[in-house]
Amino acid sequence: MRILVAEDDPDLGERVRTSLREAGYAADVATDGEEADYLGREEPYDAVILDLGLPQRAGLTVLANWRREGNPVPVLVLTARNAWYERVEGFEAGADDYLGKPFHMEELLARLGALLRRRHGRPGGPLEVAGLTLDEAAQTVRTPDGTTNALTATEFRLLRYFMLNPGRVLSKAALSEHLYEYDADKDSNVLEVYVRRLRAKIGKERIATRRGQGYLLRADGP
Repeated sequence: MRILVAEDDPDLGERVRTSLREAGYAADVATDGEEADYLGREEPYDAVILDLGLPQRAGLTVLANWRREGNPVPVLVLTARNAWYERVEGFEAGADDYLGKPFHMEELLARLGALLRRRHGRPGGPLEVAGLTLDEAAQTVRTPDGTTNALTATEFRLLRYFMLNPGRVLSKAALSEHLYEYDADKDSNVLEVYVRRLRAKIGKERIATRRGQGYLLRADGP
C-alpha cells in the first residue's frame, strides 16, 4: 500500500513517513501544495495524508482539484484548525476523515487503516481471506493449519495488497506501483522473487499466475 504524505513541516513529514514504513506502507512526502497536487494526479496512491496549511497551493484547493477531476483517492486531512465550520469545508471539498494537530501516531495509523479497509470494502478486525489471517501489527500470517509465519517488510506489503484484492488479477506493474515508493527501482524480476517467497509461506497454489496478465490470490483457497 502506497501513501502520499503532504506536509510542509519537514520534521513532522519525516516522522510520519518513518511510522508508515514501520507499519508496512510505502510512503512519499510532498512539502508544498503544487507538488502534492501533481503527485496525487500522476501516481496511484492508496491514500493521502493531507495537511491543509501547505505553501504555494492550499490543501483544500489541492483536494478540490482532485475531486473535480474524479480522483477518488481516500484523503485523511491533518489540520491545526479546530473550528467546526472549517471541518465542514473540508468534508464538502471531499475529505474522508479529519485528524487535528497535535496527534498521536497510533491514531493516525488506525484512521488510515480504517480508510483503506473501507476503500476495499473490507470489514474491521483481522484481515482474513480463504483461511489466511494477516496480523498487521506483528506483520505475520497464519495459515489454515495454524502455522504462523513471519514476513519481511516487502512480503508483508505484497500479501496485504493481495488480501485486500482477493480474486482480482493484479499485473506486475500495478503491484509495483502500490508496493514501492516514487524513487524506488521497480524491477519486475524482484517482484517475482517475493511472490515465490510468499508461496513458500502460504502455499504455492494460493497465488495463481495468469500468463501475460499477472497474479491472483485465490479468494476461495487452493
